[in-house]
Amino acid sequence: MDTSIERIRSHNNSLVNGVSYVELTAYSQESYGNAVQFYRVFLNLNELDTDQRKETVMCNDLAYIRIKYKEDQEVERQVNERLSKLIEITTKNDWRAVSSSSLVYFVDDIGEVKETLKRISLPHQAYPTELTPAQIYTLDPLGNVIGFTGNKLAIATEMPLVIPTIEDEDDSEFSSKEGSFTDLTTLMRTTSAYPSLPTRIANRSDRRIAVLTSGSDAPGMNSVIRAVVRSTIFKGCRSFVIREGFEGLVQGGACIQEYTWEDVGGWNSQSGTNIGTSRSKLFLTRAGRLIAAENLIKNSIDSIVVCGGDGSLAGGHIFKQEWHSLVAELLNTGVISISEYHRFKHLTICGISASIDNDIPITDSSIGAYSALDRVCKAVDYIQVTADSTARAYVIEIMGRHCGWLTVMAGIATAADYVIIPELPRENGCWEEHLCKIVKRNRKNGRRNTIVLLCEGALTSDLIPITSQDVSRVLTDRLKLDTRTTVLGHVQRGGAPVAYDRLSGTLQGVEAVETILGSTPDTPPTLIAVKENKIFRTDLRNAVKATLEINDAFQRKSFDRILTSRQAGFQEYFKNFLAINSADQDKKMTKSDNIKNIAIINIGAPAGGMNSAVYSMANYCMWKGHRPIAIYNGWSGLARHESIRTLKWSDIIGWQSRGGSEIGTNRETPDEADIGMIAYYFQKYNIDGLIIVGGFEGFVSLRQLENARELFPAFRIPMVLIPATLSNNVPGTEYSLGNDTALNSLTEFCDNIGISSSATQGRAYVVEVQGGNSGHLATFASIAIGARATYVPEDGISLDQLDNDIETISSSFEYVGSADRSGKVILVSKNASKSITIENLADIFTVESGGTFEAHPVIPGHLQQGGSPSAIDRTRATRLAIRAVDFIINKFEFFTNNKDVNYNATKDMIESAVVLGVKGEDIIFTSIRQLYLFETNIEKRMPKVIHWEGIRTLSDHLAGRKRVNVELE
Repeated sequence: MDTSIERIRSHNNSLVNGVSYVELTAYSQESYGNAVQFYRVFLNLNELDTDQRKETVMCNDLAYIRIKYKEDQEVERQVNERLSKLIEITTKNDWRAVSSSSLVYFVDDIGEVKETLKRISLPHQAYPTELTPAQIYTLDPLGNVIGFTGNKLAIATEMPLVIPTIEDEDDSEFSSKEGSFTDLTTLMRTTSAYPSLPTRIANRSDRRIAVLTSGSDAPGMNSVIRAVVRSTIFKGCRSFVIREGFEGLVQGGACIQEYTWEDVGGWNSQSGTNIGTSRSKLFLTRAGRLIAAENLIKNSIDSIVVCGGDGSLAGGHIFKQEWHSLVAELLNTGVISISEYHRFKHLTICGISASIDNDIPITDSSIGAYSALDRVCKAVDYIQVTADSTARAYVIEIMGRHCGWLTVMAGIATAADYVIIPELPRENGCWEEHLCKIVKRNRKNGRRNTIVLLCEGALTSDLIPITSQDVSRVLTDRLKLDTRTTVLGHVQRGGAPVAYDRLSGTLQGVEAVETILGSTPDTPPTLIAVKENKIFRTDLRNAVKATLEINDAFQRKSFDRILTSRQAGFQEYFKNFLAINSADQDKKMTKSDNIKNIAIINIGAPAGGMNSAVYSMANYCMWKGHRPIAIYNGWSGLARHESIRTLKWSDIIGWQSRGGSEIGTNRETPDEADIGMIAYYFQKYNIDGLIIVGGFEGFVSLRQLENARELFPAFRIPMVLIPATLSNNVPGTEYSLGNDTALNSLTEFCDNIGISSSATQGRAYVVEVQGGNSGHLATFASIAIGARATYVPEDGISLDQLDNDIETISSSFEYVGSADRSGKVILVSKNASKSITIENLADIFTVESGGTFEAHPVIPGHLQQGGSPSAIDRTRATRLAIRAVDFIINKFEFFTNNKDVNYNATKDMIESAVVLGVKGEDIIFTSIRQLYLFETNIEKRMPKVIHWEGIRTLSDHLAGRKRVNVELE
């Protein structure tokens, strides 16, 4: 370790800008020496006082570190065990989730920290993505989690092995340098027109990266193309597109074109793929691939991003495998020269999964899958209305080939009676009996309509296809239901991509370019994949192999392997569907010997997915043999009107797809409503567990209840918060219910006014975005719609930034061409400025542009809360709801045995009041005490560390916006 750290001593300036005085203790001579060298190098510290055997004191103008040495072999062993465990989970778990606290430093250049850690091979975790980190964490030699962030509000919190001795005067902000100017787009142009771009980077100007889309089209492919083209250019390389997929690669000529920045303007909102796609029989042959290789070399292209389904990714994998032999054959036949052979003897391939079937096991979601799911859900919602009116049954056939992901997710999102998928084939005759049993029971319990979803690739265990006519015949003949059949077909591929696919396509496209530029000749072909909220890289060969294994399992009738080979998320969702839609909840309730009362409440502003969460929780509670009790109209409804009652299955039919909150919600906290009365009613109704679905008010409510346990034993129960707010400002999670619904509503709204802007000469629109002090909604919407500029509370609105934006947007109006099809939309968070209103801002743009364009203010207001929740909010609400109920149930035994334990006395008691959140690739529970005391800016109603920080920078990069960073008061 000593030798490795020495390599970074060439840096003259400290990486770190400021931190409070801290004191650390090492328990062996080796760890003592390693710790001294670690902090000296990373903080560029000078030694004030050194006793090699006892302690070292180091400092610079901004940081002061004292490292003591105290020999203790047992503690050293514990430290090493802790360090080993943290290193083991580097790629699996969030260190912040398993470490009670961390020490965080503010840095000017977080990219330099990332490159340094990579260069010396230290383990690290980057958030929100490895490509655009807002924070990076590593481990010091003493087993401490050390963080680096570009966030001005970084904090240093107490660590188990760190003893703060001097309080920082500000307590939350560290010193930082003068306002810096980050020039993203200075004076160099792709063409003679807008926008400005960075100069070509040394050793990269000869790199040429091409992107192609192959196989079936999928919504979001255009976002991938746009991101690859613009990231390639931004990195100083030349960007190409290959039209018509692999067939275009074989045809060559006009099918291979260089693209400029402006060529992909406005592509995010467009469905399908603007560069075309096809299936190439010729590319399946070696002769065809030989021609394709020749065409790449003719155009000096050394890297390809392949965006498509399993067949396309397999084609890219084979092409990479054969590349050396193909190039050698071209040399031997005299088609290419020896210099061309040496220059192009290595080909870099990077794959991005794009398929509405979502049948690649390695990734949670392929590009286009959630857009297709959105179409399916809307179609089923419409059909349910007429089915309920007429008491009919409907069989709806859904795409998916050999993968039932779309069918299962739609079944959850629409609360369908039954789903039939390829992964779970039943014996002929068996599925009919099971279907009739479920439908008959649901009709008996009060459901008027019947919805059966059928995946087009559904089979019996004898590999006999199950058709929609087969299902319709069963419902008609056996149950005597008036049955209709609907085949959704290719309508599922159409329409503008949902916001998620635009964002995912953009982030994966950027990551693909980053992967290519960081690859070596020995780097295997890479697949960019998604797990929960994290984008990561994996070996493309593994993805191809996993897909082939599933296909082989079908042929061998190894059905037990098929479902387990799918993504872990798919397996969990399927189990969730069975638990809440296919189980006899009322029967479970009557058989339970130990019924517990689990209360459910909505707190804060309405958010898409609240009803979906309540529906799922209530169903799952009943299935587990417990009683779901709804508290109506928030804490005030309970304290003032005793609005509380048990939910029955018949009460909640149809809630899964409804917007708003059926049980009511408001912003009052327990303290405001009367916490004493709330405790009284908790005791009166014998509440054994509580699940809160809400935003920051729900977060505060949970803290108040947890804090009141000492006075009120009624609150000594397990409690969980499921974050639900369009602002996505709840600490402890990177995703909140309702955020996706709001993002889709805002994206659709901006798409429409963007059309008006592009159709009207010299007009731009300034759109006000909700979100309080959180710029999350505006930031993600800016990527989804390709906004020209975005102003958020985290940055404020500076005159320098306004001046630069006016100049840049004015330049874009001066460029008029067929390639520029995008409208001019500017997004402004409502709290971005205390003094400049949206009307003021529009006037400033209009006046200062010198007549180049007019800016008009637009306020979509509460339209952003959305109507019916999005498919993502519905399905994730179900997943989080079931996780929350399981948490409550698992804690019952502890509270039964520890009713009189002081609420502050044990770790188990502290960790029984938690926030359920998504962090990176994990879904985790974090104690409300940890979050409230150490990770929350209460005054601003925000987490202290902004997890979307890097996305804001990426948004500016892809918009060609010049960013001016200034210090905010």
